[in-house]
Amino acid sequence: MPADISALKQDLTRRMDGALDALKREFGGLRTGRASPALLDPVKVEAYGQMMPINQVATVAVPESRMITVQVWDRSMVNAVVAAIRDCGLGLNPQPDGQIVRVPLPMLTEERRNELAKTAAKYAENARIAVRGVRRDGMEQIKALEKKHEISEDDERDWSEQVQKLTDGYIKRLDESLAEKEKDIRQV
Repeated sequence: MPADISALKQDLTRRMDGALDALKREFGGLRTGRASPALLDPVKVEAYGQMMPINQVATVAVPESRMITVQVWDRSMVNAVVAAIRDCGLGLNPQPDGQIVRVPLPMLTEERRNELAKTAAKYAENARIAVRGVRRDGMEQIKALEKKHEISEDDERDWSEQVQKLTDGYIKRLDESLAEKEKDIRQV
C-alpha cells in the first residue's frame, strides 16, 4: 500500500458510509406513526412459485399520513399480497378493495413505541461497532506503514488523528440519525 493518507481516508470514508447507509435502510423498516412505502420493503410475496419483494408485484404508495395503498398488478395476486402484509410481523391489517390493498396504520401504543426505540438504538449501536471496526482497520494500516518505515512517527500520529476525527464525525452522524428516528417514533 502506498503511503498516502488521502487514499486511506477515501477507503475508510467509503466503508463508514456503508455503515451509515445500512443504518438508514434498517431505520426505514421500523414502523413509526407515519406511513412510508419503505415500511413494506421487507415484505416478501409468494408469486409465480417464488418469494418476491412486494415492490415487484405491486406499486406501493402513501396517499395520506396514516394509510399505505398497494396497487397489485395481477388480480390473482391480491390474496397473496394481503397474506404477506398480514404475516410480516409489523402488526398491520390490510384490507383488499379490488386490485388495491389498503393498509391503515394504527396508532402505536406507548409499549410498542418503547420497543421500537430500543430496536432503533440496537441498530445504531451495531452501526457504531461497524464504524469503530473500520477505524481499527485504518489504525492498523497506519501502524503497519510506520513499522515498515514507509511513514514517520509524526505522520503516524497525524494520520491517526485524522482517522479519529473521521470516526468521530461518523459516530456523530449515527447519533443524529438515531435521535431523529427516536423523535419520529415517539411522535404521537
